[in-house]
Amino acid sequence: MKSPSELNQFDLNPDVRAWVVAALEERDQQLHQKDQKIQLLVQELAHLKRMKFGTRSEAYSQVQPDLFEEVVAEDQAELTDALEQESQPAVGAQAPRQGAGRQTLPEHLERIIHRHEPASCTCGQCGQDLVLIREDVTEQLDVVPAKFFVHRHVRPQYACRHCETVQAEPVPAAIIDGSMASPGLLTWVVINKFLDHLPLYRQVQIAARQKVHLPISTLAEWVGRTGVALQPLSLRLGELLRERQILHADETPVNQLAPGQGKTHRSYLWAYRSCDLDEGPPIIVFDYQTGRSGEHARNFLGTWRGHLMVDDFAGYKKLFAEGRGVIDLGCWAHARRKFFDLNEANKSPIAAQALERIGALYAIERRGRALGAAARTALRQEEAYPLLTDLHQWLVTTRKTVADSSGTARAMDYTLKRWPALTRYAESGIYPIDNNAAENCIRPVVIGKKNWLYMGSERAGRRAAHLQSLLGTAKLNGLDPHAWLKDTLEKLPTWPHSRLDELLPLRGHGTAPSIS
Repeated sequence: MKSPSELNQFDLNPDVRAWVVAALEERDQQLHQKDQKIQLLVQELAHLKRMKFGTRSEAYSQVQPDLFEEVVAEDQAELTDALEQESQPAVGAQAPRQGAGRQTLPEHLERIIHRHEPASCTCGQCGQDLVLIREDVTEQLDVVPAKFFVHRHVRPQYACRHCETVQAEPVPAAIIDGSMASPGLLTWVVINKFLDHLPLYRQVQIAARQKVHLPISTLAEWVGRTGVALQPLSLRLGELLRERQILHADETPVNQLAPGQGKTHRSYLWAYRSCDLDEGPPIIVFDYQTGRSGEHARNFLGTWRGHLMVDDFAGYKKLFAEGRGVIDLGCWAHARRKFFDLNEANKSPIAAQALERIGALYAIERRGRALGAAARTALRQEEAYPLLTDLHQWLVTTRKTVADSSGTARAMDYTLKRWPALTRYAESGIYPIDNNAAENCIRPVVIGKKNWLYMGSERAGRRAAHLQSLLGTAKLNGLDPHAWLKDTLEKLPTWPHSRLDELLPLRGHGTAPSIS
């Protein structure tokens, strides 16, 4: 029986009829609840499948990219090469290769010239001298693996027979006194571990292939002492970051080994990032803490006042308490992501319309990216404000038609709850629209966790945060992290503390070459 109205065809006792109606209504309610739960589970399952098997990009497109795009490209190249070999002309003739030489190689790379002159400079038919009319130039990119070599420092000692004294040049200052590691080797170890996420035991294996014995305990000691030497630079970056008026903040979980137990517990790497729309070179500072309490963010920021771009994590709420001077900026990427997951799960028309409306806001941002702050402010107020007003009205009206506790309702409720913070970016051209700047800085660390699995201790986590701050800031400023770090380790032992800012990996500081 589908509905109580079908009971009219039966002559039932009123009490029995009431009992049947109540049972049918209870059944319908249970079915409705199950439908909502199924919808939520389908959405969650689609999200997990996308995170595990699909592309991480959230670009809204009707045509989804092939999940096996790289494999298809490899197979296509193999088939093309096989076909070329099958159709190769007779021996001695060379067919032109399609697309060869179309990629321009970076000009800053060293060029090793190989001249291929003919065996004779006279004509093979008449014997006359050949005349150069042009040169055919092709280039190939090559690489030399890490090559170990030794710096031998010779310090002659001279004696004065008259004064009976001995003179010699002092031992060059080093980050680690008496160590066999040069600044270049320390740089190689640190870059491998913290930028390329290569654990120390793998670096030991690389060195062993060149018959260089580097005990893992020695490498660990070098990393620890290098981290101590560079810590003042990282702390100074934090001071400069807190001078900015607009910041991003985000956090990611990190497993930390529990001493003596063989188990891990969850810690967090907090990231604080300057705003790209603000003046000054970009800065990223990581802070390692053993928990996710909002107290950690409050301790790091201290007396800082300004606009803070964050997600809806409850730990930040006390920062926005009245009188603290910290103003909440909402992240449209987080709001959009909820509709994106909903659309991926069941092709929801409401989610698709929300994505189109949010996409229009981002289109305005793309047009204003090259503008100055004043022009960007005018653009947002003239074009973004009307779209935001219309979007809010649409959300309020549509929400009334959506069942509570459904995935659509949750996505809409999040946006409406965060509405004041989400729309605050349109007040000024220097406020960011989302928190992607911080998330992009955290992403390499998240990928690296698959290699190093866990932090060995709280001290190791803090050391990693200091080094990640320096290397991450170098990348943001267009510096070659390897060149910057090597140059800094060479200078740091004798560098005056009063000129510490000159060593920071910021644009216009130091002598490290930029990335071409």
